[in-house]
Amino acid sequence: MKASSLAALALCAACTMIPHYDRPEAPVSSTYPTVGDAAKGMGGGTTLAADIGWRNFFNDQRLQKLVELALKNNRDLRAAAFQVDSVRAQYQIQRAALMPSISLGGSESRTSNAFNSETYGTRTVSEYQVGLQQSSWELDFWGRLRSLSQAALQTYFSTAEARRATEILLVSQVANQYLTLIAYDAELKVTDDTLKTATESYRLTKLQFDVGTGSELDLRQAEGVVENARANYQTQLRLRAQALNDLVELVGEPLPDDLPPSTSLADQNMMADIPAGLPSDLLTRRPDVMEAEANLKSANADIGAARAAFFPQITLTSFGGSISESLGTLLKPGMAAWSFAPSITLPIFDGGANIAGLHEVQANQKVALAKYEKAVQAAFTEVANGIAGRGTYDAQIEAQGRATFASQRQLDLSTLRYKNGVDSYLNVLTAQTSLYSAQLALIEAQLARLTNLVNLYEAMGGGWIEHTGDTPRPADAEYSIEPAAPASAASAATAG
Repeated sequence: MKASSLAALALCAACTMIPHYDRPEAPVSSTYPTVGDAAKGMGGGTTLAADIGWRNFFNDQRLQKLVELALKNNRDLRAAAFQVDSVRAQYQIQRAALMPSISLGGSESRTSNAFNSETYGTRTVSEYQVGLQQSSWELDFWGRLRSLSQAALQTYFSTAEARRATEILLVSQVANQYLTLIAYDAELKVTDDTLKTATESYRLTKLQFDVGTGSELDLRQAEGVVENARANYQTQLRLRAQALNDLVELVGEPLPDDLPPSTSLADQNMMADIPAGLPSDLLTRRPDVMEAEANLKSANADIGAARAAFFPQITLTSFGGSISESLGTLLKPGMAAWSFAPSITLPIFDGGANIAGLHEVQANQKVALAKYEKAVQAAFTEVANGIAGRGTYDAQIEAQGRATFASQRQLDLSTLRYKNGVDSYLNVLTAQTSLYSAQLALIEAQLARLTNLVNLYEAMGGGWIEHTGDTPRPADAEYSIEPAAPASAASAATAG
């Protein structure tokens, strides 16, 4: 009978009330839609984006240096790394509740007894004790503490994935801000060239007007082109300064003077044919999706703890040491004492608190499920949009290049016809405006193509490792749950 009782207790201690977890089915299509020539790059290699190092994806040496500096200095990334350490400590605290807490302590108490004081007088009794004390320790028969520990562990995993998502986002933000900066440089050059041409045209038109061979209408039209170009130049100059400030904030320090020279938009050579893989790859490649799944598992574990609250809680309190009425005899032989006090608490009436608590965590689990499904859908949409862009931007740039060439020829011919007295100056101004707009549109298309590639790389989970083929950092393969060294968060923030 005794053996069977021990076996029953052991069986209870091993049980858990956490619902069985199966990864939810992804609420997305099994393949990505394609637009234009997107299918050309769908299988351009065997290495998925998440396994391609950012140094291999970005060939611009100046951009590589900026990313390197940002990974060392960005404050958002540092905060995310320290947050991982904080949540890891919270998990360790929760896990410690599974083990008994033993401490060495001593105490003194004095009790005054006034019973029958007329005969014996008032008596004061002193008691001294010293020894090992075990505070109330809950025997986790129903898995309540194990469920809470599992929930804390999944919260830690979620925070670690959030830190990884922060790093991937940072790499993408630095790249896009850098590309925006060099796009403004290109626009400023186009505007400056346009302003020089327009200023020369205005000078010649004014000479004609001054000698009486030109009209004021032509003069004012030429002046308008000049002033519009000047206004655009100041706008672009302001936007470039703001873009530079944003880039410095991302990098986390003023840009060094010895950075490698930048590469123009047209000469940027990013990997454009990275394979998209399957939507199912996102479930284990996208840190935000993995973060949402860890939150779902944590909410699932909370249900186990809420279910266990309906069952008895058994706690143990014990003491082993010496007790004496005199401090001088406290450590002498014969003063040894011990106590062992098990207790059991069975919830009978709690005003519906346990039921409400169970309903709360069940609702939280449904919220976490919806957020996980939303994260999967958002990841799918971002990749699908990137693929659509990859299939159309190249053709758009080619067409815009031809339009720019045509506008340049239109300006050349209009200028020649005006000089020969065939056309009015209005046709020259129209051609100048058309060429200027076409040149800016070409720059915008080139920038959009590159930022789309960067965003697609990020959407597929790329940007976590530095070189293709690198061994992932320890946090990639297996999260450490051991106590962190004091500088662990700082070193994590400077990794990469």
